[in-house]
Amino acid sequence: MRKREDALEIVYDDGVSRRLVWRVRGKTSESQLEEALARASRQLKVLPALYAELRRRSIAIEAVLH
Repeated sequence: MRKREDALEIVYDDGVSRRLVWRVRGKTSESQLEEALARASRQLKVLPALYAELRRRSIAIEAVLH
């Protein structure tokens, strides 16, 4: 997670070939986002778990193209 221009971004990098960046839309507390990331990172399939955690907490994201 990183802050950019007053917006939070989630960065996923598998260390081999995939790097994805999403910008958090709307007002979301950092603690709520940190908990979602922590729960997802403990799962075998991180990305599906992350999407599920964000959806459950009604955290909207948008893809950032680099």
